[in-house]
Amino acid sequence: MTKRERFLAFANFLPVDRIPRRASYTPPQLERMTAFLGKDPYEYFDNDTGGGAGLTPPEGYRAPDYTVYHQEWLGNPDFSIDGNGCGHLGHGFYHFTEYISPLRNAASFREIEDYPLAGNADWSDAALRTACEQAHAAGDYAQIFVGHMYENAWQVRGYEPFLMDLLTQREWAELLLDRFCDNNLRTAEAAARAGYDCIATGDDVANQNALMFQPDLWREVMKPRWAKVIAAARAIKPDIHVWYHSDGNVWDILDDLMEIGVTILNPVQPECMDPIEVRKRCGTRLAFDGCMGTQSTMPFGTAEDVRRRVRELVAALDGRHGGLMLSPTHVLEPEVPPENVAAFYDECDRI
Repeated sequence: MTKRERFLAFANFLPVDRIPRRASYTPPQLERMTAFLGKDPYEYFDNDTGGGAGLTPPEGYRAPDYTVYHQEWLGNPDFSIDGNGCGHLGHGFYHFTEYISPLRNAASFREIEDYPLAGNADWSDAALRTACEQAHAAGDYAQIFVGHMYENAWQVRGYEPFLMDLLTQREWAELLLDRFCDNNLRTAEAAARAGYDCIATGDDVANQNALMFQPDLWREVMKPRWAKVIAAARAIKPDIHVWYHSDGNVWDILDDLMEIGVTILNPVQPECMDPIEVRKRCGTRLAFDGCMGTQSTMPFGTAEDVRRRVRELVAALDGRHGGLMLSPTHVLEPEVPPENVAAFYDECDRI
């Protein structure tokens, strides 16, 4: 099977020639894996990942100047500003940074309205189309991440201020959500027109035990916006797959995700939800990408523990008949033994 054939079989619950599998790494772990393998692990293991590219700004485009929101941090070598204007302050612990939200001190609705969030209405889809064509020509599937919504909104506003906005002045929160939703929708439509096989979406809306907020609040605020994005893509390409990511326990909204058209759930974090129970509930309506615990088996098990867990998941979830892509449930951190990573790939390829 080509990667595209394998992906489509997996996503559609059809037999696969082997279990699709992939992993990603923090920068220190990437260096460690490269030293262990003598080669970049992305090349060595040939991940089952797709190709794609996003919309690109027009010639002469100038990004908004967000420095006015971060004057106190300018000149700090450990400080940077991302494309949405959020500051990132490093504290010397690997790749982790502290978010500095540009609207953290906003005191009026006008400040939310005037925030210069970049829109993509006039951006080009040329690179997006070319990437899809190249992926398909190479036998790869084409997938593009269309963006976050809730995550980006709280990062711009500040985590606690955004949650308070949802409860006390919802129009503040919804304005930010709508602006990100509009960008995501345009990207999803462009991907569908270009013939992409899958659009990737999602937000981290859950913790280890439950959603970050009441399920009804998610249904009122986030669900209709993601439904709008998915419906827009499906109106153009009805068979496009929808990959949705949220860490944590999203058990309470599984039916909602399937209702709005999500077909692949990531990462099905086993420390939070039992993949077997999720499969019993969702059947063949929801394929899984993930299931290998990065809080348990991958860092703290032995290589044989990793192999055993791969076999258990494939057997219990009937992975040879599709519906299962195995991957660590998050980017692999430096505490994961390289031997465990090698065992993961080897066992996936043996089954």
